Parts: sequence; C-alpha cells; structure tokens
Amino acid sequence: MELDVKGLSVSIGRSQIVNRISLQVKEGQFVGLLGPNGCGKSTLLKSIYKAISPSEGAVTLGGTDVLGSSPKKIAKSMAVVGQFNELSFDFTVREMVMMGRTPHKKLLDTDNDADRSIAEEAMRKVDMLSYADRSYLSLSGGEKQRVILARALAQEPRFLVLDEPTNHLDIKYQLQILSIVRSLGIGVLAALHDLSLAAQYCTHLYVLKKGEVMAEGPPRQVLSKSLIASVYEVDCELYDNPITGELSIAYRTGQVASLF
Repeated sequence: MELDVKGLSVSIGRSQIVNRISLQVKEGQFVGLLGPNGCGKSTLLKSIYKAISPSEGAVTLGGTDVLGSSPKKIAKSMAVVGQFNELSFDFTVREMVMMGRTPHKKLLDTDNDADRSIAEEAMRKVDMLSYADRSYLSLSGGEKQRVILARALAQEPRFLVLDEPTNHLDIKYQLQILSIVRSLGIGVLAALHDLSLAAQYCTHLYVLKKGEVMAEGPPRQVLSKSLIASVYEVDCELYDNPITGELSIAYRTGQVASLF
C-alpha cells in the first residue's frame, strides 16, 4: 500500500509549520523523516494521520483519500505510534493492546478468540507478553512505547506511521523495535532522530528544515557532511559501520558546524 502526500501545508496561528511538502512511500518501503527539533516532522505526520487539519494539500493511501475519509476507515489500514502515550485512566497491558482491534469491529462486537490471538502475538513480538496483566501506568517509558507498538501491530495495518518511536528506549529495544517494523514488509513512514539508525534501517530519507524538504533519496545519497552541517549545525565524519556495513555518523563534540 503506497502513501502519496502532495503539497501539504500546515499553519498554526500566523506561523506556517509545514510548507507545501510532497513525499511518497512505496509498497514495502521504510522511509525516514529527519530534521532538527521544530522542523515540522511531527506536525507533518499528524496532518497525514488526521490528528490536525492541513491548510492545503492532499494525502492518499492506496488510492484512498485520507483527508476525506473517516478515521475508522483509515485506521483499518494505517496504524500510528506517537511520541506521547500518557493516560488519565489505567488499563492492563492486555486491554491496551486489544484496543488495536477496535477499527475492525462494529459498535457492539465483543472480543473473540481470533482477536485475543492477534493481541497475544503482538505482545510477544515486542517482548511484552509476560506483562499482559500489569498496569499500563506502572510501566517505564520504554515499556509503554513497546505496548503502544503492540497495539498498532494488533490493528494488522498495511501502513505504519511512527513518530520518534525509539525516544524512550535503551539500545536493545531501539534495535528490536526497528527490526520488527522492518520485518513487517509494509510501508513505513517514521520520524527519527538518530541518523545512524535511520541510515541502517531506512531505504529512503526525507530531510526537513524549517518546514521544507531540504533533501531526499537513499541514505548514502542524502547524508553528507555538508547537509548535516547545514541542517543540524554540527560537524561530523561519515564512516562504514564495521559490524553492519551501513553508513554511520560520528559527531565532533563541542563544535558547531563550520558550514553556514
């Protein structure tokens, strides 16, 4: 299932946060959205999954008009893992993950054996099955994030949107979650902050600055010393990771970029 975003703009008050951005995620692609804090990554994603309304532009998923369709219809195909997952009321981990089955049910439908099996498999994939009866609010930030991913997997999505999915995770679970997502074989659009992880897991990148796309393409084509200096204002060196063979970035600590 392909995602097409054309000329998307988002204004908040008098500020234009996203300026006529166009992007595409092809079937099975893992596409990364990069850029410094405040560049518009999260706002762009929220407009794509209908949390906020863009001022102009179009979004289609598998040929379906996302902006003109009901949230339930889109939720049958697209799942979202956001940055902030705090709740006012508590649920067990199992109950949280079972919520992922909601788009596939009618109003008064109850959970059946198939729903429970799908939810348990989702918890197993993120190593949270042993926490099934634990209180969600009692979990650490990283554990909560894994539960939210399990809930998204329980939706059985054909497309996945991730907004900084590894922010609260230690390195083991960063690698685990990105590996799980890549193994799904579905289209993924993910806002990421770690450039080395983006280079390792993404097949295509879009780099944003001040609400506009500065560069796009495969990681080795996009991530250069000059681009990183221009966008992130830091000096760095690029090298091949001796373990993965993928592109990695080493930063010169304490130094701002010399290219402006």
